[in-house]
Amino acid sequence: MKALQDLFSTDYGMMSIAVIVAIIIGMGWAYGVLKSKMAESAKNADK
Repeated sequence: MKALQDLFSTDYGMMSIAVIVAIIIGMGWAYGVLKSKMAESAKNADK
């Protein structure tokens, strides 16, 4: 319980949350870009 309290009430806890959210957003962005590049590559390979 102390860990959750520290996570949401301290400056380093809030920065940890910000980093975790940024990483998740970055992973989602990278997934979208790579998925579109693979689809484009597959479409070009069929030609």
